[in-house]
Amino acid sequence: MPKSVCAHGLATVAVSLTTLLMAASPGLAQTGVPPVVDIPAWPVANSPDAMTDAATSAFVEALLARMTVEEKVGQVIQADIGSISPADLATYPLGSILAGGNSAPGGNERASAQAWVDLAEAFRAAAAARPGARVPLMFGIDAVHGHNNVVGATLFPHNIGLGATRNPDLIERIGRATALEVAATGADWTFGPTVAVPRDDRWGRTYEGYGEDPEIVAAYAGRMTLGLQGPLGEGHLGPGHIAGSAKHYLADGGTLNGKDQGDAVIGENELIGIHSAGYPPAINAGVLTIMASFSSWNGVKHTANRDLLTHVLRGPLGFDGFVVGDWNAHGQIEGCTNESCAAAFNAGIDMFMAPDSWRPLFDNTLAQVRSGEIAMARLDEAVRRILTVKVKTGVFEADRPVEGRIEALGSPEHRALAREAVRQSLVLLKNNGPVLPIRPGARVLVAGPADDIGQAAGGWTINWQGTGNTRADFPNGESIWEGLKAAIETFGGSAVLSPTGTFETRPDVAIVVFGEEPYAEFQGDLSDLDFRPRAHLALLRRLQAEGIPTVSVFLSGRPLYVNPEINASDAFVAAWLPGSEGGGIADVLVAGSDGAPRHDFRGRLSFSWPRSPDQAPQNRGGPDYDPQFAYNFGLTYAAPMETPNLIEVEDGQDASSIRFLADGRFVTPWSLVVRDGGGEARIADGARGVSPRAIVTVAPVDGEGQETARVVTFTGPGQAIVTGPAIDLSGPDYAGVALTFRYRIDAGDASALSLGLGNGTVSLDGGTGWQEASVPLRCFASGEGGLTGVDRAWILGATAPATVAVEDIRLDTAASTACPGATD
Repeated sequence: MPKSVCAHGLATVAVSLTTLLMAASPGLAQTGVPPVVDIPAWPVANSPDAMTDAATSAFVEALLARMTVEEKVGQVIQADIGSISPADLATYPLGSILAGGNSAPGGNERASAQAWVDLAEAFRAAAAARPGARVPLMFGIDAVHGHNNVVGATLFPHNIGLGATRNPDLIERIGRATALEVAATGADWTFGPTVAVPRDDRWGRTYEGYGEDPEIVAAYAGRMTLGLQGPLGEGHLGPGHIAGSAKHYLADGGTLNGKDQGDAVIGENELIGIHSAGYPPAINAGVLTIMASFSSWNGVKHTANRDLLTHVLRGPLGFDGFVVGDWNAHGQIEGCTNESCAAAFNAGIDMFMAPDSWRPLFDNTLAQVRSGEIAMARLDEAVRRILTVKVKTGVFEADRPVEGRIEALGSPEHRALAREAVRQSLVLLKNNGPVLPIRPGARVLVAGPADDIGQAAGGWTINWQGTGNTRADFPNGESIWEGLKAAIETFGGSAVLSPTGTFETRPDVAIVVFGEEPYAEFQGDLSDLDFRPRAHLALLRRLQAEGIPTVSVFLSGRPLYVNPEINASDAFVAAWLPGSEGGGIADVLVAGSDGAPRHDFRGRLSFSWPRSPDQAPQNRGGPDYDPQFAYNFGLTYAAPMETPNLIEVEDGQDASSIRFLADGRFVTPWSLVVRDGGGEARIADGARGVSPRAIVTVAPVDGEGQETARVVTFTGPGQAIVTGPAIDLSGPDYAGVALTFRYRIDAGDASALSLGLGNGTVSLDGGTGWQEASVPLRCFASGEGGLTGVDRAWILGATAPATVAVEDIRLDTAASTACPGATD
C-alpha cells in the first residue's frame, strides 16, 4: 500500500477516535484540542464493566445531583494527616486524607497499630458529623513493601527482589497479605502497584521497580492489583481488600540520567513499548486509581499533560477510575503553585494530592469553578469518578469487618510468606569452592550489620527514607543474624556475631553482610553506580588473606559496581532489600543435617549488573550491551560454575570533592549533631531532632526538591554540626577547594550567625531568598590545628534566635578566592 494512503488511513482513525473521546468526556470537549500523540499506536485496555455497573452508576448520579459545589470541590482534594485534624472537617468537606512517608498518628512514627485504627475512625467520625455530610472519606497510604509505615507489620522484599523471583503467583499473594494488614489499621487505599520500568539504575527509586524489562512489569501489574483489590465485581471490594493505584503514570523510570522527577527524553514508541507496559494489565484487572508522575515527557510535566491523562488514558487504555496527583506535584506546573492549579485539573487530574496546601487549594479551586476557569462539567466528571471508586472500595458501607484486627500485622502466615519471598529473591553471583551451602557443624563468623533489620528493609520503612530505625522497631521480624544463628545451631554448628569481623577462635567460614544505607526517592539518586563507601572491603581482604572462606551478603536497592568486593569473596549473594524476614537468607545459605541444600537459589537478575562505575545504562536489548552479569543471570547449587576474577576499575572520583548533605540525605559516614548549653545530641536520621535543652531544632523542608533541605531553628545560642571521620584538608589537593552550600535565612539577623569548619570560623552573609555560599577552605585555616584532622566539616552557629534552611553541603571548586569577614 502506498505510504500516503497508509498515513491518510491512520489520520482518519485518529480523528474518529478523537471525536468519540470528546463526545464521551466533558474534559476533552471543553478544550477542543486534538491530541498530538499517535492514539492508534497505543495498546487497548478496559476497566471491567463492573466498575460502572447499573446500580453503582444510579447511586453515583443521584448523589452527585444532591451535592453542593463546595462538597464537590472537597472531593477532589486530599490532605495529609500531618497537616489536617479531624476538627478541620467540620469546615472543609474534603474527600480524602493520606498518611505520607513521614506522617503518623500524633506525629509519632512508632505509634501502635491501634493508634492508626483510632486515627482513621476519628477522621471518619468527624467527616460524618458535618451537617449535611453525604460522602465518607477515603484514607490512602503508601504500602510500598508491606504496610511499611506501621510498627509490627510484615515487611516484604522491595520490588527489585520480587522481580528476581519471576513468580507472579507470589506477587498476588503478597498483595493480598498487604491489603489485609492495611485494612486492619483502617486505611482503604494504597498507592501501588508501582509499575515503573527503571532504565537507569542511578535513579533513587530503582528498587521500587520489578525490573528493567517491561516483560516482568507486565506479568506482575495485574496480579498485584488482583492481590490488593480482589476481582472487581458488582458491589464493593471484599473484606480485607483495598483500592490500588498504578503508578507513576508515565515513564518515571525513563528520565534522563535517572534523575527523580526528571524528564524522559524519548520517542513515543519507547514510551509505549517500554514504559506503558504495566498499565493495560492493571487496568484490565480493575485497578481503581492511577497516580500521575512528577516527571516529564520531552519537557511536558505529566501532571498537566492532557494528551496522556485524557486522550490516551481515557481513550485506548479505557481507564474508568480516577487519577490522583503526587505530593504537591501540581505546584511544579508552569503558572501554578501548590495552592492553585486549574491547569492540572483541566488536563485530567481528578484528585489533587495537596498534603499541606489543601486549605488554600480548596478556596482557589472553588473560586475557579465559580469563575468558569474550571467548567462545572469537568468538576462533575472528576467527582463522578471519585464517587464510583468510593462505592467500589466500600467506604459507604458501615461494616468494616477487618478493621481493628491488628493481630493480622506480622501474623505467622504473612511472615512465612515474606520468608518464602526472601528465599526466592536471592541471586547467587559467585560460589567458588564451593563455599555454599554452609555445612552442618561449621563454626561461623557473621560480620557487618547482620542484626540491623532497618538496613535490610531499606527506604519506606517506618519513615519515608527508612533511616534511624532500631531492632526494637521490628517486634515481629527476624534479622539476618538471628536467622543464621538459628539455622547454624539447629544443624550442629556455632555462630558468633562480630560487626567488625574480629574473632578469638578461627572460624571455618565467615559471612559478611554489607550494603547501601536506607534511602528513598530523590535522596537516593546517584551520579554513578560505584558502591561507596567501601568500608567492608578491607575486612573481606583480611579474611581472604587469612584463608578463611568468605560469603558476602550484599544489601542494595540496585545493582552496583562491587567487583573488588566480589573478588575478595568466595561466594557473593545479591540479597537486595529483603525486609523483616532475614531467616529466608539462612534457608538458602545453610545446609541441612545431611549437608545438602535445604533450598536452592532460584533468583535471577531482573536488572543488568554494571561492569564499571560509570558504565552507560545497561538494559537488555539496548545498544552496546555489555554488563558484568546479564539480565536473567543467577547461579544455582544444581548447576555450579566458577566465577573468575573480575576486572577492577578505578572510580575516578576526585578526592577533593566530598558531599555531606546531598539530595536531602547526610552521606555516610557523615551525620548531623545539634549542640546547646546542655551538650550534643546526634540526629539519627539527619532529618528531625532537637538539642538537649531544646535550643536547636532540625526538620526537613523543601528546597530544590521534596525535603532536600533542612531547616535549623535556634531559640538561643547553639550549633548544628556535620560530623564524621577525621580528614586532612590541608594538602595540595584542597588548595582550590571551598566549603559550599545553599542557604536561606528565614528569620533572625545574619550578624548572629557564623559558619565553621574544624576549629575555624567565618561570618555568614545576609540576604534574602536562597543563596549560595562558597568559602575557600583556607579561610578556616586560622583555627587551632588548621585543616588537619577535621571531623567537624560544617558548623552553623547562632548567638541569638534565628531560622536558617540549608541544603547541598559539599566541598567543591572554589567560586571565589575571597574570605568573608573573620570572627575568630
